[in-house]
Amino acid sequence: MTLKNLFIKHKSDKYSHQYYKVYEKYLDKLKKKKLNILEIGVSDGSSMKAWSEYFTNSKIIGIDIKKIDIKKNKLNKKNISIHCGSQSDKKFLHLLIKKYKKFDIIIDDGSHFPKDVIKSFRILFNSLKVNGIYFIEDTQTSYNHYFGGNAFDLKFAKTHMNFFKNLTDTINYREIANPFYLQSGYDGHIKNISFFNNMVVVQKGVNNLKSNLVLNNSYENKRYNTKVSRGGGKLLYFFKYKIFFNLYTLILFSINFLKKIILFRY
Repeated sequence: MTLKNLFIKHKSDKYSHQYYKVYEKYLDKLKKKKLNILEIGVSDGSSMKAWSEYFTNSKIIGIDIKKIDIKKNKLNKKNISIHCGSQSDKKFLHLLIKKYKKFDIIIDDGSHFPKDVIKSFRILFNSLKVNGIYFIEDTQTSYNHYFGGNAFDLKFAKTHMNFFKNLTDTINYREIANPFYLQSGYDGHIKNISFFNNMVVVQKGVNNLKSNLVLNNSYENKRYNTKVSRGGGKLLYFFKYKIFFNLYTLILFSINFLKKIILFRY
């Protein structure tokens, strides 16, 4: 059966929210593989049962802050395991990682509170296999202050939508012409981030393409090396790129650093 039909069969809101369209786009080619799939948020178990039938060769692991009645919710299937704990509990998540080692797919359908979504992503990302996929549902709570979101400062609010929007810069980390740039743990490890209505999908993967414009986050060094390799006035190029251009970059860096402090955007 298709995911659409399975979500209908088990009365999962992933059908009414039309998330099945996104899931089928990414998961159809994986359904016969042997995978470790983690879903944050079990609730009545409707989506767990759908995953269980869709990924018949996989291990479906669910976590929920509430204790789930396995028998009542008909979750006593051989490829389903349920654990009680919070997605924001670092100790609990590390115990989960210790038990299962790595996950191929992670689905966050948990509290939908920005701080919880961000925290669990930061903890679980390293446990996601290379080429693994991380799905975040119901990102509309980023725009709702009753969920800890912010509808009044869309660009700079500390919401999970802004977290993932800012995370897109890590895809181009080698293009950032800032010699003072400090690499994050995500640089070089994300190959794609896609945004859908109320949903974000992060694909982990090796991303180490070299830039043709900057060298070690320095445009000046790249231009200097390029010019010198072509021959000509080495001293002139040194003064132009190593001194003058570097000074210009330092001034811009200082201005932007002060701006961030003044506007509390650091």
